[in-house]
Amino acid sequence: MQSLLTDGNLPPYLLQGMVIVIWLGLVGAVAAGVYRHTPTVSEIPRKIVHIGAGHVILLAWWLETPTWMGLAASVVFSVVALLSYRLPILPGINSVGRPSLGTFFYAVSVGVLTAVFWPLQQPEFAVLGVLTMTWGDGLAALVGQAYGRHPYRLWGSTKSWEGSLTMGLATFGVCSTILCGVYGLGSITLGIAAIVAIAATGLEAFSKLGIDNLTVPLGSAALAFGLIQEWLT
Repeated sequence: MQSLLTDGNLPPYLLQGMVIVIWLGLVGAVAAGVYRHTPTVSEIPRKIVHIGAGHVILLAWWLETPTWMGLAASVVFSVVALLSYRLPILPGINSVGRPSLGTFFYAVSVGVLTAVFWPLQQPEFAVLGVLTMTWGDGLAALVGQAYGRHPYRLWGSTKSWEGSLTMGLATFGVCSTILCGVYGLGSITLGIAAIVAIAATGLEAFSKLGIDNLTVPLGSAALAFGLIQEWLT
């Protein structure tokens, strides 16, 4: 893909940025359309953005974007997130009905993971961390809200066993797909995926003020990286 971008007349980073902006625009348009036709308390528009925007990290991996682009995007969206808590910039995203800095933590986690793993030439761990957050936490919230019949309370937050199970299964799916795709299908990679899934589910349960949008991606990526270094390299 990188060769296709460099064959054009524009600098590669401009074309990379255009692809990412187009994707985010599509995600935002879909979420806005759903927001206009759903109750304001619905999680659906928020999770469309939550899951859809997270796939920017996959595009960045595929397009081989430079580290500085990820860091710049993280800073910009972190500032926008902070402003949105004071101004009606992202009403469909921040209207969660509870105090939360989740949007800000989301942007920060992408920047931190990019800063750590892009220079190491191991972007798969940044992708793993972000997609664990987007798919695991996103689906857990949707399933918990719609089908959670067995609630439990932890650290002042109410969760459901149905949502936590969804978190674990989604995280295992993400981790096993990425790790097996990069390091090969085997009992060790599947075992690492299972360990990360259990850890991420525990971290998601402690989600006061949206801190799970920081702890889940960073913790999942760090744990997967450590286990891979210990058992496969």
